[in-house]
Amino acid sequence: MKKIPDVFVIVTLLIILACIATWLIPGGSYSRQEELVAGEPRLVVVPGTYAPEPAQPQLLEAFMAPLKGFKRLASIIGFIFIVGGAFHLLSASGAIAAGIGQVVKRLRHRAYLIIPLVMGLFSLFGALFGMCEEAMPFVLIFVPLALALGYDSIVGVCLSFLAAGVGFAGAFINPFTVQIGQSLAAVEPLSGMGYRVIVWLIATAVVITWVMLYARRIARDPTRSPMYALDQVRRAELAAAQEAATHFTWRHAIVLVALATTIVVMILGSVLWDWYLYEIAGLFLGLGLSAGLAAGLDANRMARAFVDGCKEMTAAALIIGFAGGIVVILEDGRIMDSLLHGMASVTFQLPPYGAASLQYLLQIGLNFFVPSGTTQAALTMPIMAPLAELSGLTRQTAVLIFQFGDGFTNMIIPTSGITVGTLAMARIPFSVWFRWCWPLQVLLFVLVHLFLIYPVLTGWS
Repeated sequence: MKKIPDVFVIVTLLIILACIATWLIPGGSYSRQEELVAGEPRLVVVPGTYAPEPAQPQLLEAFMAPLKGFKRLASIIGFIFIVGGAFHLLSASGAIAAGIGQVVKRLRHRAYLIIPLVMGLFSLFGALFGMCEEAMPFVLIFVPLALALGYDSIVGVCLSFLAAGVGFAGAFINPFTVQIGQSLAAVEPLSGMGYRVIVWLIATAVVITWVMLYARRIARDPTRSPMYALDQVRRAELAAAQEAATHFTWRHAIVLVALATTIVVMILGSVLWDWYLYEIAGLFLGLGLSAGLAAGLDANRMARAFVDGCKEMTAAALIIGFAGGIVVILEDGRIMDSLLHGMASVTFQLPPYGAASLQYLLQIGLNFFVPSGTTQAALTMPIMAPLAELSGLTRQTAVLIFQFGDGFTNMIIPTSGITVGTLAMARIPFSVWFRWCWPLQVLLFVLVHLFLIYPVLTGWS
């Protein structure tokens, strides 16, 4: 297989292609109005208001796009810096290495139980409250754990990131896709719950099985892992840390209790108090400082550990900024709405199942440029929901198609700040992850088309 370009090459080429598109695609825009969606004011597209207007061809703006992307995604970029620094403080305390050592001793012969239990839990979090960004910090715990249990970094990422991703895509409550999508499509809130739960259970079971089969193969022959050479460095670091933490001390116990408390508070905050990146970043910063103090680190050593953790996040931050620049080019060039209008205009010309399949493909295409569930919902659902009815589909089905198109490909696209940030935290090159993940994406693509049969045939509402 030919070598996949570096993710920086990919996003730079996409910025260039976006600039070229502004010279070729006619401009246009929809009117937007502010509406309360899930209790938050959002600018929502008004269907039937598309009007052509002159495009704004972009050229030199390509060089400014990354910086504008930084501005657009500043909260995510700041989040990964804060979390990266906090977890480096956590690692410097020695508690993570000591805790992993204890887990390995107790579960060495039952390690296979960790994958379904942990992935099932994170998938449930994704389905219930839309865990996405919140799953990022956990790779810094699960990757070392997976390595210690004889697996690889990819399994560690799957435990939290991939599991939360499949739960997010196949969700039955998720406020960022299901509830917002239903609100914008004028569908009764949380309706269709029964079929959505079935979809979530099947999708989660399929992904867990996929990961377990892969993990068993790696446990039998670690050299079959595409991360084998790179993981050797990580294994050496983990072994050195575990050797340094020869005994599990009361300081380690305090730090791990603080970590567990932080996780519980984060979940409660996300579900009950609408916490998002700012609150969660502050929570993890407090965890890092508490871990440093509990471990007896002096102020200078804590500061150096925090900065070192931030340094490891630099590549991820740059990628996120570049990726955000792609959407900036399309919006500043006034062709984003033209693309949406062109996509929507062809769906109602097909029979129901063909329209459902095409609408799913269009949502995938749009998700490549707008990998944000709430933004994509505000952009597409007011248009796609009534168009679905013209094709013989229900609005409920349109919402389901939207959440599939928004969710599953987020696990692999280079324009998702969450994906590239998570991979950077796990030290997995995007090219390696892409080669590993694309067969799973093909399986999920087929699975989605099977999931759409029942709604199309029964007029599911």
